[in-house]
This record gives sequence, C-alpha cells and structure tokens, in this order.
Amino acid sequence: MEVLANADVVAAEDTRNTAHLLSHHAIRAKQLIAVHQHNERGAADKIIALLQTGQSVAFVSDAGTPAVSDPGALLVQAVLAAGLRVIPIPGASAVVAALSAAGLNDAHFLFYGFLPNKSAARRTVLQGLQDHPYTLVFYEAPHRIVECVNDLCAVLGGERQIVLAREITKLFETIHSCRLSDAGTWLMSDSNQQRGEFVVLVSGAVAQQGLSRETERVLKLLIAELPLKQAVQLATQISGEGRNELYQLALQLKAGSGE
Repeated sequence: MEVLANADVVAAEDTRNTAHLLSHHAIRAKQLIAVHQHNERGAADKIIALLQTGQSVAFVSDAGTPAVSDPGALLVQAVLAAGLRVIPIPGASAVVAALSAAGLNDAHFLFYGFLPNKSAARRTVLQGLQDHPYTLVFYEAPHRIVECVNDLCAVLGGERQIVLAREITKLFETIHSCRLSDAGTWLMSDSNQQRGEFVVLVSGAVAQQGLSRETERVLKLLIAELPLKQAVQLATQISGEGRNELYQLALQLKAGSGE
C-alpha cells in the first residue's frame, strides 16, 4: 500500500481493476497506465522514459504476481536492459499457496503454468513430463479443467495423487486431494467444483527399476543411426545409466527390429 500510495505512476494489467483496488484503500494514483500482454513492449518504452526522468513506477497485475503466468517479464527485461532498477515486492502467488496446502512431500516441484488448450498438444507435453520425480504444478481455466484432468489421468496414470486447488485466497477456496483416477468423478459430481481458476498439482513419478522410457527412446534413435557399440556409448554419456544395462537393452531392441 505504501508503494502504491507513493509511486508517481501506477502501471496495471487492467487499469479498471487496479482503480478499484486503489479506491478501496483511498489511494489516489497520479497517473494510471495499462501494461498488458498486447501492449507490453510499447508500454515498456514509455515506462523506461518515465524512470529515466526520475519518476517511480509501480507495476500491478490483476491477481497473483507479475511475470508469473502474467504480463511483466518483457517489461522487467526492458527496464533491466536500460540499466534501471527493478524492486520486487513479495505478494500473492497461487503456486506457493497451493503447494503449502497440498500435502505432497516430493522434494522438488516443477511449475509448468498453463498447458496447451488442445487435448492432443496437451498430451504431448505431458508425455515429456511423465517420468519426472517431482510434483508437477499447472494452472488451468474452469472451462478446460475436466478435459485437462482426463488427459492427466490418461498420460500419467490413475495412481498418482492430484490436488485441485481452486479460487486460492478467495471466498470459495477449495483444496481437494484424491487419486488421479477419481478426480474426474469429483469434478463432475458438482458443477460448482468446476468454477474458478485452478492450480493443479500432481505427485511426481515413482522411481522404477530399470531404464526410463526417455532413455529407451534415446537409445532407439541412436541405434537407428549408429553402430550398436557407439550408440550404447553415447546413450551412457547422455543418460548416466549403466553401460551393461544399456547394452542389454540395445541387443533386445536390435532383435525386436529384426536386424
């Protein structure tokens, strides 16, 4: 509140939303300018010019934290490139809030943000994430949440734990944890549970005995282009897996291909 009250200019993702915020706290902004995904590069030039004259600019996103699945990254990049200072003010972050209440004990997490809108592209992305042993964190919109959960289940399997955190810090905040195979049923049981903005957290892959699918895929590609011994050597360097295990797999793949 102190920064907003003292700033010469308040830059906002949506000036109408920010005007309501300022009004609620009886703050009169000297100047409000819009900085959103459609004008960010041009607006950055204007803000840099203001900063270079000695004015202070506060940047606000509609919710959450600027530049975290919100506009702001291009603005920050341009301001830093101009040799000017960027000062972060810790605030609301749906990612961290949801993680703190999820009860998932993986040592690490990967925040992916929004998955692709279309199912085929979404499944392709998920296939690339399925072997990671850390919690996967996504944002999802209400009109896609059911399809998204169905794709998560199809690609990652129904045994993993999922936490659906919707409307974090808002009036109808809901945090539901269940097996991935049961998540679709829970969502469909009450249409109200499909409303609001979602943070979706899925437990990481459990370490499996043997080689990962990604290692096998890499080995297949190498075998197709190189002599077996060289392919195994390169696969060992790329994956960090044991040479003997990779060699045995290479022999099986060769035999399976009929060569």
